[in-house]
Amino acid sequence: MTSLTVDAARPTTHAKVRILATADRLFYAEGLHTVGVDRIISESKVTKATFYKYYRSKDALIVAYLQGRDRIARDFLASIDTRFDTPEQRLRGVVTEISHQVTREGFHGCPFINAAAQFTDPAHPVRQAVAEHRDWYVRSIEDVFRGMGYARPGDAADDFFLARDGAFAGANLGDPIGAHTALLRAIQRVLDESSD
Repeated sequence: MTSLTVDAARPTTHAKVRILATADRLFYAEGLHTVGVDRIISESKVTKATFYKYYRSKDALIVAYLQGRDRIARDFLASIDTRFDTPEQRLRGVVTEISHQVTREGFHGCPFINAAAQFTDPAHPVRQAVAEHRDWYVRSIEDVFRGMGYARPGDAADDFFLARDGAFAGANLGDPIGAHTALLRAIQRVLDESSD
């Protein structure tokens, strides 16, 4: 039986995956406009031709980055649905994860809010990827509130996102503990409204 040897100097991960993983790390940590294609190519250890084979432009890579973050969020909400029995438990599970996110080292805010701030044209593909994610997320949280019996689940979802977005911004600006505690207070007020 022969063994397959791998050249240690040659990356074993597929080039397309390496490019996206590198972009994900750099875009989130440093911003979409500040990270150039040449740096992504260099840190991904691919050629320029390989980069453009998989991503026709930097904007296409940014959209793929956001779509990847969207898949993570969708997978997370799907896991919440299987781990918790009631809508209130599901909502609290989401809030717990947000609280963990805002207090993690290396937290730089919401990647979708960050992208929206850097791409202001609503017709731009990046902005459309942000809008698709946001629409899905808002509908999902509204469904949770509907399941909890809220008469106006859309209003409750608006309150939830105001608190969530504020926590993300506050933590990104340097006060993760304050953002975490303010988020918990705000969500508790939204939950208390259901019992009125």
